[in-house]
Amino acid sequence: MVPTLKKAGAALLSGRMLPKVLLALAVLASTAHAQQFKPLWDGKTLTGWHIIGKGEWKVEGDTIEGRHSRTEPGFGHLVTDAVYGDFTVRLKYKTVSGNSGLYFRIDETGFSGVSGFQAEIDPLNDVGGLYETNGRSWLIKPAPEQVKSWFKPEEWNEMTVSAKGTKVTVTVNGKVSAVLDDEKGRRQGRIALQLHGGQEGLVYFKEIEIEGEPLVQ
Repeated sequence: MVPTLKKAGAALLSGRMLPKVLLALAVLASTAHAQQFKPLWDGKTLTGWHIIGKGEWKVEGDTIEGRHSRTEPGFGHLVTDAVYGDFTVRLKYKTVSGNSGLYFRIDETGFSGVSGFQAEIDPLNDVGGLYETNGRSWLIKPAPEQVKSWFKPEEWNEMTVSAKGTKVTVTVNGKVSAVLDDEKGRRQGRIALQLHGGQEGLVYFKEIEIEGEPLVQ
């Protein structure tokens, strides 16, 4: 066995095995990174979340369903009990009607019920844009042709929001829709799903996961 080990060591040192070793290490690193995500929603109940404002939130099968009437001017939100600082959150959503959003680093204040960042969710326009509610309004608003390149109407779409320090990145179906390096923005807060006031809204969410530990639960 000693000669075999010597040959293997010589091959590695000579570089013939190095690409395979590096590939294996890359796969392990990728797997370890993927394992850091854990459910933000348990897939069965609304435990760990609370409802504020108007509209209706309920669990239907493996999805969260949000409904809102156009005759109701008030906004509605489904908000995490936990507060987060740096994190990456990802989810799948399907919009039938009405404006929605993935909110993050929010406080439960302001005329609409929350104040903070919103990654835009809409059945037609502005999907993947970045908005600051009860703050600076639009920070990054995508053009219609950009939205068409990453959004799939009436289908399940995947959105990812990464907020690390001053940098915020939003992706829709794997395509980067917004990047912001912002000294003025909030550094922590809750995460929420939105139902827009004054609109007939129907939106579905599922497979909500997060990478990052809560600051407060």
